[in-house]
Amino acid sequence: MTRLLLHTAVATALAAGALGLSQPARASSSDGVHSVRVPDGDPHERSLAPRTTEPFSMVGVTWDDPDATLDGTAQVRARSRESGEWSAWRALDTDGRTPETGPDRLRAGVRGGTQPLWTGPSDGVQVRVSGTELPEGLRVDLVDPDGGSDAVHATVVEPDVAEPDVVGPAAGGPNAQRPAVTSRSAWGADESLVMDPPTYTTATRAMFVHHTAGTNAYTCAESASIVRGVFLYHVRSNGWNDIGYHFLVDKCGTVFEGRAGGIDKPVLGAHTYGFNSATSSISVLGDYNRTTANTAVRASVAKVAAWKLGLYGIDPTGTVVLTAGADNGKYKAGQKATLPRISGHRDGYPTECPGRYLYDVLPQIRTLAGNAAGLEERAPEPTAPRTEDDTPVALAR
Repeated sequence: MTRLLLHTAVATALAAGALGLSQPARASSSDGVHSVRVPDGDPHERSLAPRTTEPFSMVGVTWDDPDATLDGTAQVRARSRESGEWSAWRALDTDGRTPETGPDRLRAGVRGGTQPLWTGPSDGVQVRVSGTELPEGLRVDLVDPDGGSDAVHATVVEPDVAEPDVVGPAAGGPNAQRPAVTSRSAWGADESLVMDPPTYTTATRAMFVHHTAGTNAYTCAESASIVRGVFLYHVRSNGWNDIGYHFLVDKCGTVFEGRAGGIDKPVLGAHTYGFNSATSSISVLGDYNRTTANTAVRASVAKVAAWKLGLYGIDPTGTVVLTAGADNGKYKAGQKATLPRISGHRDGYPTECPGRYLYDVLPQIRTLAGNAAGLEERAPEPTAPRTEDDTPVALAR
């Protein structure tokens, strides 16, 4: 009989057969993540029958080897806590985003995994995975970002490390206005889960744009919960030290602080395998293979990129030569790549991210960033009210 695999002390009881398939998965409120083991068997196809679980709002599939990839598909469906109805089958984004160096890569328990999918409040899950050769140790991780006070309480911890020497703006270089950013404490990062201090590189030379994939059918009131879910998934499920992205932005244009260490500092991220060093990243909540990037999204991505690159006197409309730090399937370690200063994830890594419709508007975003970099002598534009009137429009595939 398939057993539930947990992160907590009940694992011993599970191994002894104390819980069966009809029992919900258990996890402490401080974890925020509980897991279900996908049964061993066919190396090309695995499935998990429908089952009741503890409450969750985000789901992903992980596996033992962080260097292994899922050459196939992973699909899930969830049961709504409100209606009791099962959703349609939904595909998980299987693009890997494994860190290449630093504390993330050295931490015990680092796992490979899909991107997480926001389901909304749910209490049941079913999974099916297929591929040419499935990775070992497949596991379904269920994330409840609002599962208890410990999961959402945040205490700001200043890292006890030396400040890096940040390169100042070049003479006459861009100097965009700093955008409004929702802090980690405001969105509820549990700083006690971040075990190691941030690692700093020497500068920020380019910005990579991502999407989180998953769903576009969220409200902007749920955005902080989604960011908490991504954080918990990266830390608890992937085994990383912190959330991989430096910034995140929702469809209303609200910007969230990602990885700790200072938004104005060159913090080493875990976002574009092969090009994590000396770059920054911003990930848009939603699936932009299915949805257009609205005005608020484009404007916020451009403002963040213009300001971040402007700290180093960099023209956001230009290009840069970066050296790949690892073999990543698109570039060999040591290979030189000439990339736009504002690039899509796919420019540095073999992936569809940030989705075709967001990637297609990167030229517009670069132009907006260039305009923002020249606004230092003008009065700042009034901040638009928080609204969802300009939500993305779904397009036929």
